Amino acid sequence: MSEKQKILLVVGVALVDADRRVLIAKRPENKSMGGFWEFPGGKIEEGETPEKAIIRELEEELGIFTKTACLAPLAFASHSYEDFHLLMPLYVCRKWQGQVRAIEHQELKWVKPRDLYNFKLLPADISLISHLCDLL
Repeated sequence: MSEKQKILLVVGVALVDADRRVLIAKRPENKSMGGFWEFPGGKIEEGETPEKAIIRELEEELGIFTKTACLAPLAFASHSYEDFHLLMPLYVCRKWQGQVRAIEHQELKWVKPRDLYNFKLLPADISLISHLCDLL
């Protein structure tokens, strides 16, 4: 690990359904950290707010639409990987339009927060589980 790590700013979202379950997505095997589960989201593009990035990512990855007013910040993860340091705010979203579908991921699952520990989540995402357990 170099002394100066690149900081990667991404955003994640915990979609919460009527049964108080959270959506997780399995990364494709051919991508970096393939096979790991994660909260939907992605990189924040230049000039984009975290909320706008979530709205864009949800449309691209899951085919659903939401509004800024439906996003509530919950917590953030700060985690050092081998090649970069990840900083990720996590938002909660309970309202969206459309049917959730796996466009960019191998698989999607709706999971009770306490059961998230049973999945091979990305290391940065693991630190966020307790916040979801407290909320839901």
